[in-house]
Amino acid sequence: MSYSHSAHKPLRVLILLALILMTAILPSYAFADTPKIDSGDTAWMMVSTAFVLLMLIPGLALFYGGMVNKECVLGVLAQSFAVCCLISVLWVMYGYSFAFTQGESVYLGSASHFMLSAVGPKSISALAPTIPETVYIMFQLTFAAITCALILGAVATRIKFSSMLVFMALWFTLVYIPIAHWVWGDHGWLGGVNIDSYKGLFGMGKTLDFAGGTVVHINAGVAGLVAAFVMGKGFDFDKRRRNTPPYNIGLSLTGASLLWVGWFGFNAGSALTSGASAGMAMLVTHVATAAAAIAWTAVEWLHSKKPTVLGIISGAVAGLVAITPASGFVDVTGAFYIGIAAGVCCFLATQIKYKFKFDDTLDVFGVHCVGGIVGAILTGVFAVDAVGGTKGVLEGNMNQLFAQMLSVGVTIIYCGIVSYIILKCINATMGLSLSETDQRIGLDQAQHGEMIHG
Repeated sequence: MSYSHSAHKPLRVLILLALILMTAILPSYAFADTPKIDSGDTAWMMVSTAFVLLMLIPGLALFYGGMVNKECVLGVLAQSFAVCCLISVLWVMYGYSFAFTQGESVYLGSASHFMLSAVGPKSISALAPTIPETVYIMFQLTFAAITCALILGAVATRIKFSSMLVFMALWFTLVYIPIAHWVWGDHGWLGGVNIDSYKGLFGMGKTLDFAGGTVVHINAGVAGLVAAFVMGKGFDFDKRRRNTPPYNIGLSLTGASLLWVGWFGFNAGSALTSGASAGMAMLVTHVATAAAAIAWTAVEWLHSKKPTVLGIISGAVAGLVAITPASGFVDVTGAFYIGIAAGVCCFLATQIKYKFKFDDTLDVFGVHCVGGIVGAILTGVFAVDAVGGTKGVLEGNMNQLFAQMLSVGVTIIYCGIVSYIILKCINATMGLSLSETDQRIGLDQAQHGEMIHG
């Protein structure tokens, strides 16, 4: 027995050492509560990111380009392309860091991710714990880029290319980044992301903005309206209204179709997973878009005696805009009513510029600002607890309606004031508008030395 005991002693020591080693390793790797990248979520988010980029180039570029006169088509296409490039660079430099990291206050993020120095291939953000941070950065980059490009529809044919680039850089820095942080950022004061027991403004609850009703559409719409007022009417405002047809409505229809398809990445992608929330967001997005297109067409038919192609595609975009903040919080019934409201309200809003004679060239205010307001407010009405975890007015939560209205008001006031200051400063130093001669020649030749033949 003594021999057997001594013979097995080394084996017992090895087993004991192995157990000690396992207890040291397993808590760190096997049992630790650390985020784990999900390949399905990652694949969906990469597709969604590509879809949102498709919305900008070529979607928005074609949508806007087809609606202007022939002499400005290339210039308008160039605006969307250039904005995409500019915002991509600024986003990597400092945009993502200040918009989506936690800062020392609830109003702005930190500089910890300047030039993405803290981001590696396996980095994960607390805001999107099942996908690589690199994918989340790219996804949010596309949102920032298309928001800036949307503004240009209000002044598309008369803003100088150089002034446009300066305005985009300043507006992105001073308006988009702060509002994105307030609503979506880590510890932002409107969305309350990662703030325990967040009560919202005046205790009304957090802002519900699933994919950009305030951050993207109201923001861009207000900036477009301010730009239209600061720059004044183009030399041919009344003439364009009466006699100048769009260059090619077919291009605009193609662009609107790309926007519709890409918007599934915009809204369903904002779930940040490939699960049930993304599926519901996709369904309600489609329903609201179709309903809005029909509603716009019906109202236009009554008003103008003919249903136009430009009308139905504008109605579809209005529906896409309105459902954006609600897409993660409402069911199909709510989406239907939001779409109907957007189609009617946005059509009526586009008629305002003729009454008050401001030159919002491509109806950025009427479609994006008004559509965003309609969607943001109705989110507070139709939000369903079973869908997004928050009750709306129809389920007895009146406070959520007030929370939505407060966030809309904050966005309008901040964006309006800061946009006005930026535009006035640029106008006083380098000027915003093309000369009347250059406006007559058109953007293509005056700004780029190119033209469309045939």
